[in-house]
Amino acid sequence: MTTSPPQEHQIIEHIVLFNVKEDNEDYPTKVNAMVNALNNLNSLDSVLHLTAGPILRTRSKPAHLKYTHMLHGRYLTVSDLYNYSLDPDHVSVVDSLVRPLCEDVMAVDWSADVGPSTTLVPRPGSAMRVTFLQVEDEGEKEAFFEGVRKIIKEGIVGPYEQISYGNNFSDRGKGYSVATLVVFPDLNELDACEEYEDHMKSLVHKIKCSHDHILTVDYLVPRLASMNPAVE
Repeated sequence: MTTSPPQEHQIIEHIVLFNVKEDNEDYPTKVNAMVNALNNLNSLDSVLHLTAGPILRTRSKPAHLKYTHMLHGRYLTVSDLYNYSLDPDHVSVVDSLVRPLCEDVMAVDWSADVGPSTTLVPRPGSAMRVTFLQVEDEGEKEAFFEGVRKIIKEGIVGPYEQISYGNNFSDRGKGYSVATLVVFPDLNELDACEEYEDHMKSLVHKIKCSHDHILTVDYLVPRLASMNPAVE
């Protein structure tokens, strides 16, 4: 009897980076209200998973790029992402909290293949490393993705829990064309991922990135149960 291999399926990854202005005395209160309101969008029907919170670290070329907070969402289809973006609750949060507080917002979306055993909701307390690159040549993109696939196949990333990658299709990505997202069990494992870093640097050196534009952010998945209710 022949057994078919487990089938992969696709999800939509949605990353939004926010640079919050620190120009008033109500900064902590307003930022907490924005983050809580964004996390409450996790309850929308079109959303598989969504969390928002502060960015732990940012590394970028050019160095002037700065982001303070991140939102990570997952959706079954592009239509679900579109419905989320038009949902009145989402529009209200963006208009009343995000736009008044943020001086810069960047969004990157991609379709990712995930295995049948992949947990679509990252565990609270797990740590993410998200990398964005500007790669204009399609052949260079495929070379980069092939390198990522090799990392996954050979298991050289280390104790990661999930990894996804793909071509950005958002028009708010500021020129970043490819993305990778790796979930580690916790911050200690992320900080110890020297082998992953070495292989990612090797991949980047093999491809041509436009103007050497690379952006990496580290993010800790929050425990939503501890969040305060959103401010109306």
